[in-house]
Amino acid sequence: MNSSLFASLIDPEILLFFFGILVGALRSNLEVPAAAAKFCSLYLLLVVGFKGGTSLAATGFTPAMGWALLAAALLALAVPAWSFMVLRRRMSPFDAAAVAATYGSVSAVTFITATAYAEQQAIATGGYMAVALVLMESPAIIMAVLLASYVRSRANSNAVTHAAPAGTGTEPLSLRNVLHEAFTDGAHLLLLGGVLIGFLTGDEGKQAMKPFTDLQKGVLAFFLLDMGLLVAKRAKDVRSNGVFLGAFGILMPLFNAAVAMGLAKLFGLSLGDTFLLTVLAASASYIVVPAVVRYAIPEANPSLYFTMSLAVTFPFNILLGLPLYLWVIERW
Repeated sequence: MNSSLFASLIDPEILLFFFGILVGALRSNLEVPAAAAKFCSLYLLLVVGFKGGTSLAATGFTPAMGWALLAAALLALAVPAWSFMVLRRRMSPFDAAAVAATYGSVSAVTFITATAYAEQQAIATGGYMAVALVLMESPAIIMAVLLASYVRSRANSNAVTHAAPAGTGTEPLSLRNVLHEAFTDGAHLLLLGGVLIGFLTGDEGKQAMKPFTDLQKGVLAFFLLDMGLLVAKRAKDVRSNGVFLGAFGILMPLFNAAVAMGLAKLFGLSLGDTFLLTVLAASASYIVVPAVVRYAIPEANPSLYFTMSLAVTFPFNILLGLPLYLWVIERW
């Protein structure tokens, strides 16, 4: 594990992530323009989806794909449920539902970094794992909305305004609008579009797009620099939110990772697919889910669910989680 961890830490992308944290801690005026960060995010989603599609075209639909997607679906339903049960003991039910949604969903950037790490370690992965990424995004949002609706229905009319933004009051939320927003999110559609186009064009498309996809490592490094700056800005929020939440942000991903490894072993998944499934289960969303949950559960405190996923779980997975998960899987 030591050599694997060292290789992870000296990789340019990870070093730039460290650099971003350092610069942010020094309160430098260095910042990545929002438009540039958005472009990097969209580029990475498109390339990962496209590469997954071309890989899927080469292998075709296999039983391994079915088992991997089944494992992903089971995790997408189970993780928010047990996360809510744990969190409900220490925070309001609305905050618990929102945090459970972020941990029941996945981080596309963590997944992209994991695919790059697997390539660095010469580990083959199935292109259908990009589909698993999409599959695991929305169920957590749906479950969180249902949990919040249940809590709201049992609460007194004067109790549901806790932490709600001005103007929301006790207005009923449209479940249809929430689900529409969850399923038609641009990041989802771009990723799925990349998978579909890669699958339809196959090896010809792979060769034609090679100059474009070869930029992935550099764009990922630049994007992780921006992530490091964001983590540094959010570090103070972690300290102010208590030991329990910080511990949850590390221990729950480890638990979810262990469950994912068990499912992967039960279903006979390959080393690469087991690794990516584990990373997906251990990650937490800090882009798509917070944006939807802010509308769906206005009573929840955004600083809790956004900060925990971005400033605790994301850096833990990037810096220590990836080599740790791979080390355990190789010796399972």
